[in-house]
Amino acid sequence: MKIAVYPGSFDPVTNGHLDVIERASQLFDLVYVVVSDNIDKNYLFTAAERVQLVSMVSEHLDNVIVESSPCLTVDYAHSKKAKFIVRGLRAISDFEYELNIFATNKHLAPDLDTVFLMTKLENSFVSSSGVKEMIFYNAHADGLVDARVEKAIKEKYKQIKGD
Repeated sequence: MKIAVYPGSFDPVTNGHLDVIERASQLFDLVYVVVSDNIDKNYLFTAAERVQLVSMVSEHLDNVIVESSPCLTVDYAHSKKAKFIVRGLRAISDFEYELNIFATNKHLAPDLDTVFLMTKLENSFVSSSGVKEMIFYNAHADGLVDARVEKAIKEKYKQIKGD
């Protein structure tokens, strides 16, 4: 059985993320989408909320399991008996960052292979931070995130602003 792990912060999950999840689900028998925290980021959504949003937009994929994990991706992958880590790329500017992560993971776990998936061209400019900023300033994110995700972001900002 080919098992893969697709890690990310997914704050929020975008259509670019979903594109990678859908294509990974076609390549692998089982895909664990693991919501993780990056110590350098401040999150709009809690890990539990991010798991819920990713689960919601990927519910049509029978071989995708969404979880959160506080441990290193390689340790999580080993715990799931995965042999592959999936990483999404939007543009060439992502490659240097992703190459560093790949090298670190390979150092920590030589038995794991990394598979890079380019997002579709229409998603190549979509970032979670860009989507959050657009919605914060009342712009629409049609086509960038699932409508339910956009609604969740709007509700979260209302709570924060006290509206």
